[in-house]
Amino acid sequence: MNVLLFIHVIITLALIGVILIQRSEGGGLGLGSGGSSSNNMFSARGTANLLTRVTGVLATLFFLNCLLMGAVAKRQINQTSSILSTSGDMAPPSLPETPKN
Repeated sequence: MNVLLFIHVIITLALIGVILIQRSEGGGLGLGSGGSSSNNMFSARGTANLLTRVTGVLATLFFLNCLLMGAVAKRQINQTSSILSTSGDMAPPSLPETPKN
């Protein structure tokens, strides 16, 4: 479970970083905006597409890791014994007797 939590933190920090790098207008980093080639990976459009894809991949990994951690936690809870599942080994607590006058 600790490994999944560590991976979750790394994915979360990467997702936050990628989202903060993006510009609100959808221009990405705006690297190489003066270039003449529209297919350039580091043009404004290419950077926006790259960051959008990375965001989508990280978001998918984030949700899959959430589901996996939930399943592992549910399995661990089911394996531990519960107070309600005791088979009557313990007697119920008795109430103290009150003195009668």
